[in-house]
Amino acid sequence: MNLLHPDPKELSALLRLLDDETPEVRSGISGRLAEFGGDLSEMLPDVAPGLDDSGKSLLAEILRPARRQALREEWLTPSFGSAALGDDWDLFESHLRLLSDFLHDGVSLRQPLSDALDLLAEEVREGVEGVEGVEITANDLRIFLFEKGKLRPNRANYYDTRNSDLAWCLSEGVSSPIGLGVIYMLVGQRLEIEVEGISFPGHFLCRIFEGGYPLIVDCFDGGRIHSQEVLTAPSNDLSREQRQALKGSADLGTILLRILNNMIDAFQRLEQVEDAMLLTQMRDSMEQKRTG
Repeated sequence: MNLLHPDPKELSALLRLLDDETPEVRSGISGRLAEFGGDLSEMLPDVAPGLDDSGKSLLAEILRPARRQALREEWLTPSFGSAALGDDWDLFESHLRLLSDFLHDGVSLRQPLSDALDLLAEEVREGVEGVEGVEITANDLRIFLFEKGKLRPNRANYYDTRNSDLAWCLSEGVSSPIGLGVIYMLVGQRLEIEVEGISFPGHFLCRIFEGGYPLIVDCFDGGRIHSQEVLTAPSNDLSREQRQALKGSADLGTILLRILNNMIDAFQRLEQVEDAMLLTQMRDSMEQKRTG
């Protein structure tokens, strides 16, 4: 996407005209701002320090089409679709970064996803490593992230589209079951800790191993742990589909598709048809190449 680098003086002048509701002026401002891309967050503190909440909200809407276009142009559907992700964590994270940039309002200043994950991993190292030579375990990470309240369930806004914007989730400390689980997995990767995803029907879970035994982690329930053996025992009232899900692991492509489905559902609930259609096209292309 060929973007112009905004001249601070011009950008400041354009932003001063945001309150002008004249159709011609509004159209001209929107068109010009779109040429600067969908994210002006780093420049705003300098060029428009007094921009109020209503102005920021309006600017975010004006920048939305540019973020859609950026996602269209930068999203890559690999050969074989989502199946091609395999264990390619870099490719998986690059897709999550694109989704994060798309969901960002383009106005709020925050850390990019990968930088935020790096800093969180470093915070874990400093907060958990108490004895020299002792490695951090998946359970240590679980306690640090969830039991100590670093990351919390977003129960108040369960269907918020921002739950799929992992950079926002890290900044605010809240997310959905899959958002919390994927952050757990990504931080685990940085610490060389094995955390598996479980595509449980209606509720994403994770799996870790302690002493060779598999434990199920519900990140949305404060990181509560369950014995996989107990959960999958015949005495438990689970369906065959649920038992199979608990015994299996979700590959990265499956997790990405589930995130896309969550985003589509969230946009449909908001009646944001264009965003829902864009993500549906991406999901369908990934699924078709996966099965084709």
